[in-house]
Amino acid sequence: MKHWPRLHDSYIARAVIGSVLLAWGVLLGLDVVLAFADGVGDIGKGAFTANHAIAVTGLSIPWRAYTLFPTAAVIGALLGLGQLAASSELTALRALGLSRRRLSVSVAASLALLTLLMVVNGETLAPWGEERAQALKSVRNTDLVMSKYSGLWAREGDMFLNAKSGERKQRGGDSWLELRGVRLFQFDGEGRLQSIANVEVAEHRPGGWQLRGVERTSFHAKSVSRSRSAQEHWKSQLDETALASSVTKPRNMGSRELAQSIDYRRRNGLEAGELEDIYWGRWFYPINVLALCLAAIPFAFGSLRSGGYGKRVFIGIVFALGFWVLQRIFGELAGIFRFDYRIAYALPPVVMLTVSWLLFRRRSN
Repeated sequence: MKHWPRLHDSYIARAVIGSVLLAWGVLLGLDVVLAFADGVGDIGKGAFTANHAIAVTGLSIPWRAYTLFPTAAVIGALLGLGQLAASSELTALRALGLSRRRLSVSVAASLALLTLLMVVNGETLAPWGEERAQALKSVRNTDLVMSKYSGLWAREGDMFLNAKSGERKQRGGDSWLELRGVRLFQFDGEGRLQSIANVEVAEHRPGGWQLRGVERTSFHAKSVSRSRSAQEHWKSQLDETALASSVTKPRNMGSRELAQSIDYRRRNGLEAGELEDIYWGRWFYPINVLALCLAAIPFAFGSLRSGGYGKRVFIGIVFALGFWVLQRIFGELAGIFRFDYRIAYALPPVVMLTVSWLLFRRRSN
């Protein structure tokens, strides 16, 4: 009898994982098709071609798989367990001595591996793909391009800008774009290089850019001169929106980079709520997936027994959307009332698991 639990776990895992992969494939396929259709509308803008649209869609698949997995997991778990319940196999397993709690553990264990793979994907492949896709999208603007190795490049007339990194910042009601590690290359009308300016920080403010820590090298006909200044103003019409959409977005950062950015903002008295939201969302991702699935399991022992696939999918979608809405509400409240984002992310799983426990008790009585 010692080997029976392993057989039970394997049997349940096959049913659940198969259904999860099926639901995941359908959801991901639909999302990818819609994303490609949206990208087709950009063909012809700047240097953006059909090949770019295909590449952008392909590079975004890891991130789409990451975001859709929780919904696919709960729908798949309900489909798999519902099928076992409809064929009375769950009843047979319980007759062999497996409690509902033990069956729930088997479901959670079967989903743990897929969840772990998605956590790794969310830290590695998904951000990488999103960053590359964003770089390809930038070719829609002929004066803007992202390079994998040299950062952001932009052009305004005879001036070329290169920035290693940048981010949107906010303090109180003030918001601005900040670029770091900036180099400005100025050319004359005949294409000769006139000057190179190395700038520590460039901030976009009303009326232009504030440059801090400027070291400029100027090239004359027969000589070269160098100058330094603590601050300069660059009156430029360079599109801040285009630049902001091309610098590294918080969701494209790994957890370590997010933690460093949060620490930097706190030390400088800047708002870090958006980064904290994404950072703790990464940490609570596996907890959310397992809690969401466990909260839906009680339906497999009762109302799903006589229900068809449509009913199971509907309940799974309702659970996933309800959980998402609940999590967004708590996240927004954390930003408004300035309480810890860890609390905001911990409350929805607690609420869902409490509901699940009450349903378990009700069905057990």
